[in-house]
Amino acid sequence: MYHPRDSVESHMLHGQKIVVVMPAYHAEKTLADCYAAIPHDVVDLVLLVDDASDDATLAVAKRLGIVTHRHPENRGYGANQKTCYAEALAEDADIVVMLHPDYQYEPRLITAMAAMVASGVYDVVIGSRILGNTALAGGMPRYKYVANRVLTALQNLIVGAKLSEFHTGYRAFSRRVLETLRFRQPDAGAGARLRSLHRRNFLSHALLRRRERDQLRELDRLRLRRAVDQPAVPPVAVGACASAHLLRASRSAPAENARRRRGPMIAVAVE
Repeated sequence: MYHPRDSVESHMLHGQKIVVVMPAYHAEKTLADCYAAIPHDVVDLVLLVDDASDDATLAVAKRLGIVTHRHPENRGYGANQKTCYAEALAEDADIVVMLHPDYQYEPRLITAMAAMVASGVYDVVIGSRILGNTALAGGMPRYKYVANRVLTALQNLIVGAKLSEFHTGYRAFSRRVLETLRFRQPDAGAGARLRSLHRRNFLSHALLRRRERDQLRELDRLRLRRAVDQPAVPPVAVGACASAHLLRASRSAPAENARRRRGPMIAVAVE
């Protein structure tokens, strides 16, 4: 492992440490340009895991001052991600942004993606090449594009989601989510864990929305019954009043309780 600690400066975004991780394999030609585009005024640490490349990827990373780790043999993309996340957590990261060093993604969006997580509103932000229509223009082969769209459609159908791209290499995670994913387990990769998290999150949202609708209807029924006894108040106004009352009550609940109730939040950003 190569760790130039003396050259690392602390920046912090909303008091949270931002670590960018790069799962690398044969990235010597694009790494320098990709690294130069990273907003270093926001990012506290850049960490690269080389999956036993036989080119100069590791040498380029060290020359740039990137914290580097190297697999003794090629372990594949999933294992590379796991090492990236484990090393980022070991560096006390509060927010981890995965960025492929092949420069297919726009590094300047790290600030926006990390800020969405640092705000405390979202726990996961996913950069989508599909929404921005940049996949083919960015160099993705057409057969991979078709496979991406088909697999994403199937996964959305299975987990009941509406993500535009499950297979993006541009993601931002809160520390809480990475610790929840248990990605170190050998039976599933981080992508599968993320889909499992999204499934649980989607179900919790659906149950919450159903419960709130039932409460709203019951409250409206009670108000409308009172309106029958007091016809001076129009039933429509009473229903609106009941809805507004429930809205005010939900807004007055402590933010931390609401966050605990809804579970992790996932946002999709256009790349």
